[in-house]
Amino acid sequence: MRNPIPTEYVSRKAEILARFKQVLEDHLDDFMAGRIEKMHEIKEIANIMGLHPVHLSKVIKLETGHHACYFYEQRILLEAKKLLADTTLPIGMIAHRLDYDVSNFTKFFKRFTGITPSSFRKSIANHSE
Repeated sequence: MRNPIPTEYVSRKAEILARFKQVLEDHLDDFMAGRIEKMHEIKEIANIMGLHPVHLSKVIKLETGHHACYFYEQRILLEAKKLLADTTLPIGMIAHRLDYDVSNFTKFFKRFTGITPSSFRKSIANHSE
């Protein structure tokens, strides 16, 4: 009879995924706080982790069913929604803060939410009344 592998041992793929998410969160926290000026690309995150970008991307896809970019996009979307809730910030400033021009920010936001940033902002205002 074999001894079962203890549950505290994590597979290498799961370890890579967890580390990727932590590096990504730390990086985006730094970006949003203004401690760094530019968002890393996946290849730069892979380099921080000591992995080849293709290997990192394949592991993320195998473990989650999503591309690595998905996790970036979800966090950026979360930050966009937080910033849009502050009606004193112009949408152009929010786009710039998230490293987009206004047109691409609007396309990005609409692709994930189905509405434009200004419509999202109006829906927040309507719900708070």
